[in-house]
Amino acid sequence: MEKKKRIIIALSGGVDSSVAALLLKKAKHEVIALFMRNWHDEKLTIGNECPWLTDSHDALQIAEQLNIPFKIIDLSKEYKKRVVDYMINEYEKGFTPNPDILCNKEIKFDVFLKYAMNLKADFIATGHYCQKEIGPNDTHSLIQAKDKLKDQTYFLCQVNREKLKKIIFPIGHLTKKEVRKIAQENNLITANKKDSQGLCFVGKIKLPIFLKQKLKNKKGDIIEIPHNSYLYSKKPNVGDAIQYSPEDGKKIGEHHGAHYFTIGQRKGLTIGGKKAPLFVIETDVQKNIIYVGMGQKHSGLFRQNLKININNVHWLLKSTTIKKQEKKKFLVRIRHRQKLQDAYIYMDNVYLYILFQKPQRGISKGQFAAWYTNNKLIGSGPIE
Repeated sequence: MEKKKRIIIALSGGVDSSVAALLLKKAKHEVIALFMRNWHDEKLTIGNECPWLTDSHDALQIAEQLNIPFKIIDLSKEYKKRVVDYMINEYEKGFTPNPDILCNKEIKFDVFLKYAMNLKADFIATGHYCQKEIGPNDTHSLIQAKDKLKDQTYFLCQVNREKLKKIIFPIGHLTKKEVRKIAQENNLITANKKDSQGLCFVGKIKLPIFLKQKLKNKKGDIIEIPHNSYLYSKKPNVGDAIQYSPEDGKKIGEHHGAHYFTIGQRKGLTIGGKKAPLFVIETDVQKNIIYVGMGQKHSGLFRQNLKININNVHWLLKSTTIKKQEKKKFLVRIRHRQKLQDAYIYMDNVYLYILFQKPQRGISKGQFAAWYTNNKLIGSGPIE
């Protein structure tokens, strides 16, 4: 980008987007800052804080420091419809959706992008830790950030590859420490501000509290499955989940709704007197039963494979799609900040299958699996 461009940045009020805006300004681009307000219900915030007011105020101050135009835009209707309603529906089915991935796909890199293009923007920019590579035939691909601990490519795994052409990531080549240093050297008011916690663009809201406001309580049984259950000796077909029944264990307590829990969860079980912590190993929302196992190494926590419906597979690079019955090796992760895992991927007429070389802990329906070649993000999809 040698020529001056009109770039609209999603300014969140945090240090990352602040430094991204600063770098664009120093590069002599025309920079316009937009702050997204995506939520209005402040009753659910932590500590009676009003995060959108604080963050929007910080964003405004950064815009004033950099002498760039600033505007707040309300995308709450789209956010509720595309992210919140979908998320609640997934939890009701017993799935574990990722609101950050949905928010990036549906709001920031769709609704926000279209808004920016209507303002005659050449590009939009964000404070994400990721990089972009332009290849042959004007193909744009996502590359992991320099700072592997902060890398956010997983959260961008569902971004449309054509829309990627209009997105830039000014801080992807920097570490978090370097970003903080730049902010401090330029006296940005967000230089020492802590990273935000909570739902994407909603603010400091704890997900369990949020869900309890949106879903109905429904008392059910907690069943403990012994570590040496006969079920573990059965080797399931690739992609199949191990199913439990109440007869396989014993009731040790009650819960307020199976839809509140996910595989690998420890908090919220409120059962004491055990030699080791209890973890959720399976949920059944139809029967409203939670199955738990004792200890972090309980065999019920681990699976070596998963499957994704081929209609839900999203390829960022078309040239790397897998032919049916072809087996390819990739690096895969099923959650943010998880180390990339060696795995084989292959497809049939219905599913894409991922077979890990080592069993993975806490694979849950609705989570996203993302696969890479070296540092390049290749594709993703929701686990079925």
